[in-house]
Amino acid sequence: MMHRTNSANGHGAHSVSATSAHANNLDIDRGQGPAGVDKKTRTKVVAASFIGNFVEWFDYAVYGYLAVTITAVFFPESDPATGLMLTFALFAISFLVRPLGGFVWGHLGDKIGRREALSWSILIMSAATFCIALIPSYDTIGIWAPILLLIIRVVQGFSASGEYAGASAFLVEYAPANRRGLYAAVVPASTATGLLLGSLLAALLTGLLEPEQMQSWGWRLPFLLAAPMGLIGRYIRTRLEDSPVFKELAKEDNADNAPVSSLFKNHWRQLVQAVGAVLLNAVGFYLILSYMPTHLSQNIGLSETASYVATTVALTTYIGFIFVVGILSDRFGRKKVLMSASILFVLLTVPAFMLLETGNFLIVVLVQILLGAMLSLNDGTLPSYLAEMFPTRVRYSGFAVSFNLSNALFGGTAPFVATVLIASSGTDLAPGWYLMGAAIISLVAVSFSVETSKKPLA
Repeated sequence: MMHRTNSANGHGAHSVSATSAHANNLDIDRGQGPAGVDKKTRTKVVAASFIGNFVEWFDYAVYGYLAVTITAVFFPESDPATGLMLTFALFAISFLVRPLGGFVWGHLGDKIGRREALSWSILIMSAATFCIALIPSYDTIGIWAPILLLIIRVVQGFSASGEYAGASAFLVEYAPANRRGLYAAVVPASTATGLLLGSLLAALLTGLLEPEQMQSWGWRLPFLLAAPMGLIGRYIRTRLEDSPVFKELAKEDNADNAPVSSLFKNHWRQLVQAVGAVLLNAVGFYLILSYMPTHLSQNIGLSETASYVATTVALTTYIGFIFVVGILSDRFGRKKVLMSASILFVLLTVPAFMLLETGNFLIVVLVQILLGAMLSLNDGTLPSYLAEMFPTRVRYSGFAVSFNLSNALFGGTAPFVATVLIASSGTDLAPGWYLMGAAIISLVAVSFSVETSKKPLA
């Protein structure tokens, strides 16, 4: 077990180094940053934001990728379809607390600082994920097993609600004005890298272990990694200072004492637009990058290992697409790129799901790469788009509330809704139609927003 943990940590460190090197190749440090911030400091900010978000979303990914095994451990008395719906229902319920977490972390981030909020969020998330590995099975403690799983999942949801928004705001405020899109793209890239490691571990474990071994102890191994990785992320973050723009705001006597109240009073239009813009990202992210291995193995007929391998290949290309999209959004603007993503999803999602039904492994991989490329147009642009929509006083709050509200309603519920839609409609195309509807709503929301990529941070 210790050997596996060290190997995974080494892989995580390699992912961070590789991504940092890739970012340098993309000339991420070119351009004038905020006054008094040198290249070395900005590099530390990128690394801290990357590894923290990577740890958070690795924890989330593992649950999604091991959903079938978790169903057998916590809901053994249910039939497979019902048990899987219960597993994804727990996944969805944990998202219901995320709007509350968005309010809390947003307030803390705008009031006491981005760094402090981010340091605590990763600590709580990692501790909760580690505890999942320690929960006895249903066969051991009965109904208390899924109850304990639910409680810990709620704690996870609360802590994760401050991560994505805080890391994005942190990067945008440290970034050179003409590289905010590229800097903010580090956040979804780190998210995808967390998913990638989760997919690799799931493929490795299901390939090497027998089903009985997976249900007994194999599924616990990835969750145990949360503790050491979380401590590393917290250590790096506590060695940083808050962004210059936030420190300057903190010096003012008229600093906002109630940023969330100010958000709803003075910036409600931007908030509504942001919730709509996030909708495609929320549904697409969890359907394409988290739920897909389950869909491929349970509905399309691929083996679990083949499903994980296909998702792993798609995630690898997706990470590269993210950085390219960050550059495109800096050059052409956030609105054009986001609207292009929505239009592509409207036109191509259902045909893509039709191709998945062939069950041909090569076709499945190519379709997943296509869907990932389409999603990257949205995911790679959204962090800078949301951060630029709100002024510094309420940036963390505006981002956290809008992002987590949309994810709570539509993101965390996406695997559950997809499972229910397939069961009730009898067609495996149901998730594609659901994703297409989300794209239409996001297209309308973004079309009414203002382009901010060329404007200074308010």
